[in-house]
Amino acid sequence: MPATPKSPGRRRPVHPKAVPGARPSAARAVSTAFEALGFAPEEAEHLRIRAELMLALTQLIAAQGWTQAEAARRLGVTQPRISDLTRGKIDRFSIDTLVDLLTAAGAGVTVTVRRRRRAA
Repeated sequence: MPATPKSPGRRRPVHPKAVPGARPSAARAVSTAFEALGFAPEEAEHLRIRAELMLALTQLIAAQGWTQAEAARRLGVTQPRISDLTRGKIDRFSIDTLVDLLTAAGAGVTVTVRRRRRAA
């Protein structure tokens, strides 16, 4: 896809990468996908959690209609940092950082711990 030139002053809002109304069970499928890629179960769980938090933050930014620059200003980070978020650069965000950003955006973060099912 050819790049389109930016017009000065043109503000493009951040768009979420996920389909709104995704099934809650999709989170487990993500962990399975990370495991299928060869990650250890513990690392796959960390990746799943980070992906879920990144998705929530990206959707929150989009729902507010914030541009990347505005989101960066409101969250106290740089615009390239928001770009990393919207482009799904999962390796650049820790769980702690994502919780901090969600809190700064006005979201509440709840943790649910459940027993993991073992395959027979």
